[in-house]
Amino acid sequence: MTEIDYGAIARDAGLARVGARPALPSYLKEMWQRRHFAVKMARYRIEASLAQNRLGLAWVVLNPLLQAAVYGFVFGLIMDRGSRSGLNFIPYLVTGFFVFQFFAQSFSQGAKAITGNTSLVRSLGFPRMLLPVSAVIRQIYELVPMMAVLAVILVGFGETPSWKWLLVPPILALMTLFNTGIALIAARLTVHLRDMTQIIPVITRLIMYMTGIFYSLEQVLADNPPWMLTVAQLNPVHDYIQMVRACVLEGQEVNTLIVVTAFVAAFGFFAAGIYFFWSAEERYGRD
Repeated sequence: MTEIDYGAIARDAGLARVGARPALPSYLKEMWQRRHFAVKMARYRIEASLAQNRLGLAWVVLNPLLQAAVYGFVFGLIMDRGSRSGLNFIPYLVTGFFVFQFFAQSFSQGAKAITGNTSLVRSLGFPRMLLPVSAVIRQIYELVPMMAVLAVILVGFGETPSWKWLLVPPILALMTLFNTGIALIAARLTVHLRDMTQIIPVITRLIMYMTGIFYSLEQVLADNPPWMLTVAQLNPVHDYIQMVRACVLEGQEVNTLIVVTAFVAAFGFFAAGIYFFWSAEERYGRD
């Protein structure tokens, strides 16, 4: 008895296998068509996470502000790093901490985008990339009021608004590309290696101390061989923070290496993250 080649018949009829990964251009086109799903999911996550709190959405700003206040008390008052370094320390610290939180939360929430939504992934058909992208969109929503609070803090501690403040949104847009790439990479790695959820907080804490949130890398490494500062400035998270600081704080500067690294990391990680995540599209919800 002749066996029927159902695969050939399906291909001739233009039928696709259930769950088959589409070509990357088609995949990205479908993502764009369904972009509103990612936006609504991000808004829903914020509202759901804060619905039980009396202050509601105010915690979007209060939580990082309280954390920054703790660090400011310890490093700014008790350790008095401001007078030692010559920095306007509280604005310096809060600027760095708020921008770093944008990266840290995009990284951690993006990593859980697939594993934390298993039932959704298994029950509905949509580009899975929308989930980590939605996690980053959520962080953008939370970043906007934080930047408004930061502006008030800057003025309150003596920083004068200037035209350079207008450069902050483009810098954060560049950082958003980088964060999205990191979130996509972390989302896939977490699917394959569930222990990543335990490792990510350690990685995030290490990056925080290497980024210069509480101190100036340029000052700390001033007496060391020049290559050490060069290596430190190859850290994209540090570079985005330093670029924002250079826009809103007096006396802060950036060099060519920082700017080039920021652009290369943004577009490089964004492109790599898209390809890396898309290449395993068929496995999400099945592993």
